[in-house]
Amino acid sequence: MAQLFGTDGVRGQAGTFLTAELAMRVAMAAGIYFKQHSKTKKILVGKDTRISGYMIENAIVSGLTAVGYDVVQIGPMPTPAIAFITENMRCDAGIMISASHNSFEDNGIKFFDAHGDKLNEDVELAIEKIYFDESTIRFTQETFKEIGRSKRIEDVIGRYIVNLKNSFPLNLTLQGMRIVLDTAHGAGHKVGPTVLEELGADLIVINNKPNGYNINEDCGALHTKDLEGSVLKYRADIGIALDGDADRLIVVDEKGQVVDGDQILGALAVALNKKGTLKGKGMVATVMSNQGLEDYLSANKLTLHRSNVGDKNVLDVMKKKKINFGGEQSGHIILHDYAKTGDGLMSALQVFALVLESNKPASEVLRPFELYPQKLVNLKVQTKKPLESIEGLDAILKKLDADNIRHLIRYSGTENKLRILLEAKDAIKMNLAMEELEKFLKKALDD
Repeated sequence: MAQLFGTDGVRGQAGTFLTAELAMRVAMAAGIYFKQHSKTKKILVGKDTRISGYMIENAIVSGLTAVGYDVVQIGPMPTPAIAFITENMRCDAGIMISASHNSFEDNGIKFFDAHGDKLNEDVELAIEKIYFDESTIRFTQETFKEIGRSKRIEDVIGRYIVNLKNSFPLNLTLQGMRIVLDTAHGAGHKVGPTVLEELGADLIVINNKPNGYNINEDCGALHTKDLEGSVLKYRADIGIALDGDADRLIVVDEKGQVVDGDQILGALAVALNKKGTLKGKGMVATVMSNQGLEDYLSANKLTLHRSNVGDKNVLDVMKKKKINFGGEQSGHIILHDYAKTGDGLMSALQVFALVLESNKPASEVLRPFELYPQKLVNLKVQTKKPLESIEGLDAILKKLDADNIRHLIRYSGTENKLRILLEAKDAIKMNLAMEELEKFLKKALDD
C-alpha cells in the first residue's frame, strides 16, 4: 500500500500526484473517519494562494459533502488560523490546503482535529486505510437529505485577529515602530498588514500581491534578500518574513541581517521565564537546534528538550513535558497558551514586545548568545535509500563523534532531499568533515 501522508499531511505536485481525484477521495476518507466521533457535522476548509487551491478545494468540498458533511469555506487564511477557527467554530475538523514554503507547483492537504491539533500518526493511518478501501468509500456515500452542503464565510478573519492581538501585551502598542512585512504573496497577505496596522505600526508591506503563481517566489521566509534591502532602504526598526501559509517567521534586524531562529527561541524563552509565564522550566526545540541554544538556556537554569523535526513533534514533547513554549530553528514557534501550531504573526508580535520592553535595538536583544558553527547541506536524491544500508557510513559517523562534531543526517519528509547537518566549535574541522561526508554520500546514493 502506497503511503499517503508525509510528515505534514498529504503533499506533492498538483495535477500529477495531488490530483482532484486524490483530493476528493482523501476528503471522503477523512470525512468517514471524523463522522465516527462527530458532534457538529461541520468541517472547516481554508487554503493559501496557489492556483491549484481552486481545484483541490472544490474536490475536497465534493468529497466531504458526498459523505454527509457540511463544509465551511473561508478562503485564503494562514494555517494557524485554520487550527484556531476550527476549534472556535466548534467544527469536527479543519483542513488547510497548502504546501507551505514549497513553490506554487506543489500543494498539500493538512488536517486538524476538533481541538485544532494536527492529527497523530494513528489517525492518519486510519484515514489511509479507509482511502484504500474501495467498498467503504463506495458504500458510505450519502443520498437524499443526508448529502452535505457548503457555504463560504468571508468575515472569520476578525476572530483570528482578535486571537492574535490577545497574545500581545495590553500595555504595549506598535506606535512609532517601523516594520517591514514580507507576506510571500501567501496566506498572510491580508491578515498580516491588518493586525500590525491595528496595533499602530508604521508599516511597509512587500510581496503582498498573490496571482496564484508567485507564492514564495524569491520572497518570504526562504528568500529574504528583498526584506533585508527594504529594512535598510526604509530605515526600519525590524523586518519580518512569513512563508506561504504564514506558520513560519524569519526576522531581519535593523542592520538588514537575518537573526538565527535559535537565537530568537532563546531570547523569547528567557524573556517569558522572567515574566513568570514560561511553564515547565524549559522549552522544546528539535534535534536541528544549535548547541549554543542549549548552553544559553542551561546558563539561565532552563532545560532544552529535543524532539524530532516537525512542529507536530515539538508539540508532542511540549504536551508530555507540560511546557508551553517551543519551536524549530527554521522559524516555527509555538506559543501554546495562544496557539496549537506554529504561527508566524503571533511569534512576530512576541518578538516586537521583547524589543519594545528591552528598549534596545533588535540586533542586540535578539542575539543573546553566540551560535556554534553549523552547516546544513541538502542533497537531491532520486530514491531514499535506507541510511543504515550504506556501507561505511557508520565508521564515518563514529569518527565525527570522536572529533566532537555533532551530526544529523535525515531524509526530508516532504521533498526528495537528504539533509546533512554538522555542528562543532571548530569551524575549519567541521567544514572539512562536511566536504568528505558530502562526497561520500553523493557517491553512495548514486550507486
